[in-house]
Amino acid sequence: MVEGLPPDGALARKLTGHHWQHGDFLLADLVDALGQLVTDFRNANKREDAPVQSYPKPVWRPEKPSVKKRRKRKARREAAEARTGYLRIVALATPEHAEKG
Repeated sequence: MVEGLPPDGALARKLTGHHWQHGDFLLADLVDALGQLVTDFRNANKREDAPVQSYPKPVWRPEKPSVKKRRKRKARREAAEARTGYLRIVALATPEHAEKG
């Protein structure tokens, strides 16, 4: 029953985290490539004293939820490592015998 669901249905949007289909990503890639080609053409045919035109920003694309989860996990892991390093430095800087004296 689940196999016949549409690729742009509610379940597919929930699993992918967005409503984009494969064609939407291809179209975004095409727009980015066209922007780069136009920029290359303009730079190749500009006056010698004109500044070089930079590439346009890429078209926005939705992120997969798994990417967001991995980033959050990585941030938590780095925070825990930083905390452990901080506590180790504090322990080295404040020896126990200094507290007793």
